[in-house]
Amino acid sequence: MNTQVLISDQKARSIATKIVEIDPAFSNVIANSKLCTIGRIKSEETPFYSLAASILSQQLSTKAADTIIKRTTETAGGELTPRRVAKLSQEQIRASGVSGAKTRSLTELSNVFLDKKSGVHKLHELSDSEISALLLPLFGIGRWTIEMFLMFQLGRLDVWPVGDLGVRRGWEKIHKARVELEPKKLEKLGDKFVGFRSHVAWYCWRGTELI
Repeated sequence: MNTQVLISDQKARSIATKIVEIDPAFSNVIANSKLCTIGRIKSEETPFYSLAASILSQQLSTKAADTIIKRTTETAGGELTPRRVAKLSQEQIRASGVSGAKTRSLTELSNVFLDKKSGVHKLHELSDSEISALLLPLFGIGRWTIEMFLMFQLGRLDVWPVGDLGVRRGWEKIHKARVELEPKKLEKLGDKFVGFRSHVAWYCWRGTELI
């Protein structure tokens, strides 16, 4: 089983060095970025909050997502927990600006977390594939949501979110690509980084800001 074990700053630097050795195009972005936080800094959020916030953020700008999360949290009494969400009616949740689909997803997620026998209570002990198998059947949770959860909540080092537009655009900028990169092609390009692809993705995001 894979449990969350934080990596050291030295390990993170070693990964950055390996990325540049494998693909020198990353040298400028890495040289001008802070050290990657994935797997190095423990998330202060609960698993439920992390997934709930991700659901509420889908297809929204960062500013809009923050507003919806804040409103929903206030509606839940100031804390976004399974028990508090489960007590809300659909009308109450929707009044916070949440769509019908997201309301259903949030409600179902809270019910799963309230089930004491559910595997969601030991997510940190499961492998990436086991977590995907457990969460994908839930309404409103897709590959991207799970990938972000694995990376930023559990600190998993080898997640490669090729469906994320920011990762693709960052890769394009870093490599000065003249055509848009398709997810399938980026999937193969990531093979040379197996073992620490989460960090590669993180630096791709930085590439969209620095280049």
